[in-house]
Amino acid sequence: MPLVEGKKVKLFALSSNKKLAEEISVASGIEISNVDVVQFADGEISVNIEESVRGHDVFVIQSTSAPANEHLMELLILTDAVKRASARTLTVLMPYYGYSRQDRKSKSRQPITAKLVADMLQIAGINRLICIDLHAAQIQGFFNIPIDNFPAGPLLADYFLNTKKLKNVVVVSPDHGGVTRARGFARVLDAPLAIIDKRRPKPNQAEVANIIGEVNGKIAIMVDDIIDTAGTLAAGAKALINAGATEVYAAATHPVFSGDALQRIDESLLKEVVVTDTIALPVGCCSNKIVQLSIGPLLGESILHIIKDEPISQIFDQITHKEDQGK
Repeated sequence: MPLVEGKKVKLFALSSNKKLAEEISVASGIEISNVDVVQFADGEISVNIEESVRGHDVFVIQSTSAPANEHLMELLILTDAVKRASARTLTVLMPYYGYSRQDRKSKSRQPITAKLVADMLQIAGINRLICIDLHAAQIQGFFNIPIDNFPAGPLLADYFLNTKKLKNVVVVSPDHGGVTRARGFARVLDAPLAIIDKRRPKPNQAEVANIIGEVNGKIAIMVDDIIDTAGTLAAGAKALINAGATEVYAAATHPVFSGDALQRIDESLLKEVVVTDTIALPVGCCSNKIVQLSIGPLLGESILHIIKDEPISQIFDQITHKEDQGK
């Protein structure tokens, strides 16, 4: 029986990101317990927990990335099984929160699906949720349970600061909505900020109208939370090069990479795209422009802090401190 700080603990991994789950297991020192996920011929999902969880603090790792509906149902069904098996608490590590971009009504008869997902998770019986870079911070207010929204920015900035060691950098927000994220990134790199004035004539289509800020003669780093079709990045890189930037990099937390995103990145003027492993890269991903950093050690340490009733923010403060020392 695994004991951490005298507490009975179990760690489960569903099917969305097995590699990340293994890294979290190594970082936390908690072995992944067995759970059998079965999908029937008609698409229904069932799970069978193969060991007792009675009285345990249970942690479940599952991003609700593509196929989002299957991964969400796996999580809801396992949550029900864990609660019916008399677990003491259930904490879900959801590095990528699917449906997070549907966080408000932009038209009169649209749903707020991010709130619906929050309701389903709470009704199913989770006690705590851990996410990385929610697309909209207000999603935290959709929950009546503790929710931790960790930033991946320090990890990504550390790569550019201490691994790439770029000089004469400008940090670029790909739209007005991402300015706060980009400003924090720029602060760590001690770099100026620029903004791409973007229009969206249709969903998943972006047009660059203007660049606000000085990028001429500088190395540009576009910072975003999600790369979906990569249309915004490709268009932004072209506009930045046309405006005089010498090189263009991109940094983002969640590599959704829908449709022809990888091909679009390969054919773009981007020099390198740095992402985390909140979402597993597609099978056969072979772009030499993609660099993936692991969030596993941070999440593994977060589990230990929760078990020990210690502040989790300290983990990210340590990264920021390291970055500050590297300047």
